[in-house]
Amino acid sequence: MSEIPRVQPALARSLNHALLIVALFSALLMITVIGLMPLDGPAGLLLAVLPIIFGIYVVAGLIAWLRRPSNGMGPLIVVAGFMVLIGGIANTEVPVLLAIGAIGATLALPATVHLLLAFPTGRLPDRLSRALVIALYTTSLVLQMPEYLLDPAGSYPPFAIADAPGLVAIMGTVQTVVATGIMLVVAAVLWGRLRRADAVHRRVLIPLFSYGIITVLFLPLIAIALDRLFHVEPAVRGLLQFAAVAGIPIAFTLGLLRGGFARTGELEELGTWLGAADTSRQPLVVALARTLGDPSLRLYFWAEDRGMLLDAEGRAAPDGTRTDPRRGWQEITLEGRAIGAIEYDAALLTDPELVHTAGRIVAIAVERERLTVDLRASRRALLRSRERIVQAADLERRRIARDLHDGLQVQLVLLALEAQQIASAPAPTVAERATRLRVDIDAAATEVRTLVRDLVPAALVERGLSAAAEDLADRMPISTTFESNVSDAGLGDLAEATIYFVLAEALANVVKHARASSVRVRLVLEDGRLRLGVEDDGRGGASMDAGTGLRGLADRVEAIGGTISISSAPGRGTTVWTEVPCE
Repeated sequence: MSEIPRVQPALARSLNHALLIVALFSALLMITVIGLMPLDGPAGLLLAVLPIIFGIYVVAGLIAWLRRPSNGMGPLIVVAGFMVLIGGIANTEVPVLLAIGAIGATLALPATVHLLLAFPTGRLPDRLSRALVIALYTTSLVLQMPEYLLDPAGSYPPFAIADAPGLVAIMGTVQTVVATGIMLVVAAVLWGRLRRADAVHRRVLIPLFSYGIITVLFLPLIAIALDRLFHVEPAVRGLLQFAAVAGIPIAFTLGLLRGGFARTGELEELGTWLGAADTSRQPLVVALARTLGDPSLRLYFWAEDRGMLLDAEGRAAPDGTRTDPRRGWQEITLEGRAIGAIEYDAALLTDPELVHTAGRIVAIAVERERLTVDLRASRRALLRSRERIVQAADLERRRIARDLHDGLQVQLVLLALEAQQIASAPAPTVAERATRLRVDIDAAATEVRTLVRDLVPAALVERGLSAAAEDLADRMPISTTFESNVSDAGLGDLAEATIYFVLAEALANVVKHARASSVRVRLVLEDGRLRLGVEDDGRGGASMDAGTGLRGLADRVEAIGGTISISSAPGRGTTVWTEVPCE
């Protein structure tokens, strides 16, 4: 598949630059925090893990942000990473960082819940979700205050205004109970969303929600079990906990990228590409294939005149495409009518809604290309028609030349020789031979008249179309009805000759092939258009492509801006309708 340049708007390029700045700042911040931590102590490795987890959050969030610019999950994951880092900077020896860490020590919990409730759009969908998130942030900030305000030996002694360890313990218990209650409500909300989700989205939401709830709600209980039941070393227990926390941004990013939710980044880029000035030089099917990630994708356009789907080269869609279980099929509609279709790999693109969305974006471009395909098909048909007209004209000239050379010319030479011999013939034989010569001259004149009639029928020239057509009908060997409202006034020579020859060919086909018992001929002049109908009650089954006679006449009809059509169901006779402009 040929590659086309990626087209990005100015806002997309600005976003890329901004994300690069965020990535550089985050990397610098992570290195700085690690450098400020006492890594030479027994828990040095464990202390360095939190900044690294922050880096994982940022990387995962930036990937989601870049791939889905319109989706709020990417920025939310990055913000959650900063909240995780806030809980880790309390391990540094910098007073300002210690103070910030003491205040936001438990912000990672509400940040994770915020991610769960905001998935997949990045926005909290209802009042209950917003109330739960606000309540959890309040619990993490307000109920955390006794930890550093009422305990001189707490997380940040300079903040202490009293020494009340009992109250600190009570408030700690209250914070745990309230947070657990809020998490139970969150679990109920998430369960309700799972029940309402369709099968495609549920496939992603179940593992994601389960992982998130277990991490933030049951991880502390698991830590207690590891400590008291299995007597796991604190450092190992801490690494296991941190590993579970580090998996949260990865899980959300994977769910966002592969979970059957709108791929807004690529689709927005596709919309921008469609608006570019030079898209007419780029294949639309290539842009669609690149956007959806399916190199086998095919794009078809509806051809009104042929009543079928064609690709960009005018080839018909293969039979059985819609019933192939390995291939997906998505119609493209515009203003309620089908204008095309997308065929794709069903195993690669498991979400039909994604293809449907892409189809809506490119609908106008598909209509443009559909008209282009129609134009190309019409142009090819016109070229083939012109070629047939030229070939027919050349064959007709050759036939006339052959008839003149092999027939009339030979007769004239023989007549000339006979005339010369009569001049020197004995007197008694002159009268007889002169009479025979006159008969031969009459035969030659008859052949000339026949040749002229084949080129331009005398009845048509002398009496007009209606009389000439009626004469053809009268000479039919089967019962023929002729109807006409044409007065021959104002008819162009081309229109008259074309209709006459179509009628002659149609009647000849009835006699040769139709096995009909009756024929009806109608000649109608209406709204500046001359219409001819020839209808028989024969065996039917006729086709425009069955022979060269009607096909050649069809080319002649189309060449003057007319149309010709055949209706010939087997066993129901044949009707040939021809319409040409009179001027």
